[in-house]
Order: sequence, then structure tokens, then C-alpha cells
Amino acid sequence: MCGSARFEENNEKSKRCAQCGFTYYFNPSAATVALIQNSRGELLVCRRAKEPAKGTLDLPGGFLDMYETGEEGVSREVREETGLTVTHAKYLFSLPNTYLYSGFLVHTLDQFFLCTVEDDTELKALDDVAESWWIPFDEVNPDLFGLDSVRQGVIRFLASASES
Repeated sequence: MCGSARFEENNEKSKRCAQCGFTYYFNPSAATVALIQNSRGELLVCRRAKEPAKGTLDLPGGFLDMYETGEEGVSREVREETGLTVTHAKYLFSLPNTYLYSGFLVHTLDQFFLCTVEDDTELKALDDVAESWWIPFDEVNPDLFGLDSVRQGVIRFLASASES
């Protein structure tokens, strides 16, 4: 706040200005992940077009914008990345993650939603998605997902889907 160069580590969660005492706390950024199943019981997967983890599998989603709810954010991200319109988003669970952005490690809290879409036949690859397609649950390989939380979320989702 005062412009001092003496902005020093206070603890693992914060930095503190040695001159004026201002403390900045590191808090995770909110992000969303969409689990979308089509009418044939397949899961929507995408291939990442950008780093981090370019070329690996992913699910639609991304960072929330200011003043957005998780449901609004996941709906917007699905539309931006796939062209699909979400008609219902049900919160399932959250997982912590780290995301390397412009050389800076961002801590995130990834919120996973089970999403229903209006029309699953008009699938596109837009924004930071190189390609997207539907895959049967029994062919989904979690090891091919490049982001840790998404990989863990896919494992968790598939385990719960097999129980029901």
C-alpha cells in the first residue's frame, strides 16, 4: 500500500509490508469444471489448445468472472468452449488445484458441476479447446487428463457413476 520494496513473507499464507504493516493473504481463485453426459450416456471431453498441459484431455470450464455464481460461470465457460447451452448445473464437489498462468502459479478451488445441455448434437471446439468429442464412460482414461484436479475429479465422478 505504501510502495515500500520491503514486502516480505509473513507466513505460508501471506506477505507483509515491513514498513506500513499491510498484510496480503494468498487466496485461491475460483474455477469451474463441467461434467456433461449426452443422451447416449457418454462424457464430453476436450483437448487443451493452450498451456498449461496443452494437448492433454480436459473438461470444459475455467475461471469465474467477478460477480458470477459458480452455476453462471460454468454455463458461460461451456458455451464459450463448446457452443453448448447449459440448462441445468448441479454442484457435485470441489478440489484444490494449482494452475500455471503466465509463469505465475495460481492456486485455484475447482468446483465440479454435473451439467445438462439443451442440444448435445451441436458440439464445437472453441476458445482454448483444440477439439471436443463424446466418449463412453468405460473408455475414459483419467491418466490422459493433464490438470491434476480434473484428473482426480474424473476418477471421483466415474467411481460415483459406476455405483449408481
